[in-house]
Amino acid sequence: MKFGILVNEGPYQHQAGDSAYLFCKAALAKGHEIHRVFFYHDGVNNSSRLTEPPQDDRNVVARWSKLAADHGVDLVVCVAAALRRGIKDENLAPGFRISGLGQLVESAIGADRLVVFGD
Repeated sequence: MKFGILVNEGPYQHQAGDSAYLFCKAALAKGHEIHRVFFYHDGVNNSSRLTEPPQDDRNVVARWSKLAADHGVDLVVCVAAALRRGIKDENLAPGFRISGLGQLVESAIGADRLVVFGD
C-alpha cells in the first residue's frame, strides 16, 4: 500500500510528529511505500535544523532526516506555513524541501491512503 502522510503539529509540543514517524517506520518495515510526508501548520517545525534538543532527549528532526536518507522518503514543508514561522531553505534540515500545497494534493491523489497526524 502507498501512504501519504500529513503532519500538522510541532515536534515537541504534540505527539503527532512522533506518531507519524513511527507509523512511517512500521509501514516501511512491512513493505509499504511512503509516497510523501507533508508538513503543514506547526508541523513545519519538524524540519528546522536549528532545533537542538538535550542529549538525553530524542532528536525528532534528525530522525526524519535519517528516514529520508535511508528510504528515499520525500519530506515536503509547506512554504506559507514555513515562512510564517521563520523557516526558509537555509534553515531546513537535510532531506527536507519547501514547496506548496499542490504537493499535498498530489500526494493525496497518488497515495492509496492519506493519514493525518495532528489537528
